[in-house]
Amino acid sequence: MKRRDLIKKLEANGFIKIRDNGDHTIYRAPGKRAIQVPRHREINENTARQILKDAGLK
Repeated sequence: MKRRDLIKKLEANGFIKIRDNGDHTIYRAPGKRAIQVPRHREINENTARQILKDAGLK
């Protein structure tokens, strides 16, 4: 999955960028935990699935 597609899904569900920290970007939605998104153009499908699951979107 492309990183920008994953970010679009997160932002569409209320997540906003908190900070850029090293190799990851941190996103958070009100009332939810922070989510780390790696800075790669392509994110492994399993990693993307886990990020969405941690965000409560799957």
